[in-house]
Amino acid sequence: MATSSPPLNPLSHPKSKQNIQTETNQSPLSLLRKCNSLRELKQIQAFTIKTSLQHDISVNTKFINFCTLHPSKMMDHAQNLFDQIPQPDIVIFNAMARGYALTKTPSRALALFARVLELGLSPDDYTFPSLLKACANFKAFEEGKQVHNLVIKLGLYDNKYIHPTLINMYTECGDIASASKVFDKLSNPCVVTYNSMITGYSRCSQPNQALALFRKLQGSNITPTDVTLLSVLSSCALLGALELGKWIHEYIRNNGFDGFLKVNTALIDMYAKCGSLEDAVLVFENMRLKDTHAWSAMIIAYAVHGHGSKAVSLFEDMKRERARPDEITFLGLLYACSHTGMVVEGCEYFQSMTVRYGIVPGIKHFGCMVDLLGRAGRLEEAYKFIEELPVKPTPILWRTLLSACSSHGNVEMGKQVIERIFELDDSHGGDYVILSNLCARSGKWEDVNYIRKLMKDRGVVKVPGCSSVEVDNVVHEFFSGDGTHSESRGLHNVLDELVKKLKLIGYVPDTSLVFHADMREEEKEATLKYHSEKLAIAFALINTDPGTTIRVVKNLRVCGDCHSAAKFISTISNRQIILRDIQRFHHFKDGACSCGDYW
Repeated sequence: MATSSPPLNPLSHPKSKQNIQTETNQSPLSLLRKCNSLRELKQIQAFTIKTSLQHDISVNTKFINFCTLHPSKMMDHAQNLFDQIPQPDIVIFNAMARGYALTKTPSRALALFARVLELGLSPDDYTFPSLLKACANFKAFEEGKQVHNLVIKLGLYDNKYIHPTLINMYTECGDIASASKVFDKLSNPCVVTYNSMITGYSRCSQPNQALALFRKLQGSNITPTDVTLLSVLSSCALLGALELGKWIHEYIRNNGFDGFLKVNTALIDMYAKCGSLEDAVLVFENMRLKDTHAWSAMIIAYAVHGHGSKAVSLFEDMKRERARPDEITFLGLLYACSHTGMVVEGCEYFQSMTVRYGIVPGIKHFGCMVDLLGRAGRLEEAYKFIEELPVKPTPILWRTLLSACSSHGNVEMGKQVIERIFELDDSHGGDYVILSNLCARSGKWEDVNYIRKLMKDRGVVKVPGCSSVEVDNVVHEFFSGDGTHSESRGLHNVLDELVKKLKLIGYVPDTSLVFHADMREEEKEATLKYHSEKLAIAFALINTDPGTTIRVVKNLRVCGDCHSAAKFISTISNRQIILRDIQRFHHFKDGACSCGDYW
């Protein structure tokens, strides 16, 4: 016959007081495993005080260890316990550092370490991983380097637990070169260390290096883990390398990793970012279990590919399956609405976040709302929305509105917005270029000259357009203008012939997008002709079989002329062209684009 679990408060236990005393003296902390809150922990702690165990260092260590399992809620209590210990040992400090490293105040671990050194305690193998993790979370680069030096000084550099956290600290602080030096000095790195380095490359937008290291891992006797594959899939997504991603997917199936929920979710994200929405849908539909992250990944996939109605429909399915949406889910919904002109629906979802689900909007949600209103031409509303935010606006919010001003030709508001941007950050070349182009389209050449001079005086450089395309499992990159590709001269000839054919079926180069008052018309046309996305498309046309889908990834927003040209190219080549720019996907087929020119 089943019996119910005893209540957590030992003082209200139905057993006799004598039995309680005997059971608790044998294992006073046996109830900790059933503890669910700080209140219950304090009840157990109160009983240890009654039994004169409050000064037992092993008891306090177990209490502190329990608190560190719930760092966001219990670290203050853990600190109180720690402060009551007259002679804490390094084991207790390690527990405290581990807890603080997981909170919003990781710097407290470093402050506590200073006290440890004052007490003359000797750090051990478990001290530095938590300290380095705290430095990583706090972006404490200088302190992290000091910890690294101390590791070497104490002769702990060969410790296998330190290597991954040391690599992670450097990558989180933006010094991928130092992380790589740490890794390269290791004679026999373990899989956890490999994972840290591969993840570091991926997070620092160096996907090629991440994939090269994965191939090195495969050549060793080390077996990859699910964590390895998450970073590898993320790298494929960054590159837009679909064929390589498919090979990784096959590897996942053959090695039994397709049972991992996070791996399947990463596959959805990878396929979506590589332009194969169909493959993303197949992975999603074949998942036996779907959590909030999986639903959200699929909603975002539909959103970035311009299928707003499908994203909304999937959200309704998600609710029917009783999966609770989170902040990422709503990012996908708002994104879907902004890119398909569903302003009313987007506003309703934004309201329901807090009213129905209790989710506090973040800066990205605010950005989606600015984009939603701005794309629809409701610029005044978007400006007011930013000004009335409960948080300080970031430059990205104002940049979103600046792009909308450019799309709708509102020069005066564009000038107001860029002043707000410059108050926060005047080093971003794209801001100057957008306003300069906006003024040029309106014929305000004095303003154009002023902006360009300002840009030069401040030493601001425009980011060059770069597009990549995968052919035979190799990713080729092209830059606007002459480029650096070995076949660029031949590509120019191909493009010259291609543009002639496009003109015969109605393509007219939009030279109004080239903003140089002293440039002749043919010079403007030549400038447009060799944009990076056109070079990438031309390369794919001559290096892939007829009918093969062309997938291009661009680092900036696709320009209007390239968007128009891609529609014509899809017609004469009978190809589907999928172009992923910094904001969304464009599917060109039979002379039309999936965005419906709402972009």
